[in-house]
Amino acid sequence: MKAIPTLLCIPDISGFTKFMSDTDFELSSKVIPSLLNKIIYSNEIGLKVSEIEGDAVLFYRTGELPPFEELIAQCKFFYTEFYKQLAVLRNKNGHKRDAAKIPKILGLKIILHYGQEIAVVPVGKRIKLMGEDVIVAHRLLKNDIPFDEYILISESLISMYETSVKKDHFDLNELEKGSIEVEHVGRIDYHYVRLDPLEEGKG
Repeated sequence: MKAIPTLLCIPDISGFTKFMSDTDFELSSKVIPSLLNKIIYSNEIGLKVSEIEGDAVLFYRTGELPPFEELIAQCKFFYTEFYKQLAVLRNKNGHKRDAAKIPKILGLKIILHYGQEIAVVPVGKRIKLMGEDVIVAHRLLKNDIPFDEYILISESLISMYETSVKKDHFDLNELEKGSIEVEHVGRIDYHYVRLDPLEEGKG
């Protein structure tokens, strides 16, 4: 089992638990898979799917990192396509009592992390990612960011890009900084920016 450098990307549906508990099961059981499918088919930079985790997709990519501007453009595309699909689902299910809750409750956050030693292990017909950095990426979902929709970029990933590239191509807003403590690992620094200023696709 060989460990290799790997980019991890986790688009995660915010509001998932509330939506599942506040809406009719027949509706929620159609909406969530449709949104996850939309995320998967909106991938344009060669990410591979390792797992679908209920309210999230665990993407990975080995080998050369994509250019920073392409990575951020992909995150923007995930977000705008997600909101287009929310609008489609709301309109399609408009006759149902809970349809209005679809765009009101649900949103999207995206975790980006880079691990130097991640094992890509075949398990049956699936791929299982193993290693400390996989745990870190999932732990980054549990942060203190004060809003629900954002891109979070770990320090280990952002350090792989030149500062000039980050400044030239990150046009959402100024990146803010945060950190978490991960048991047995220590402090993990990250940068984040709001996604909700991207109004395109909302409806």
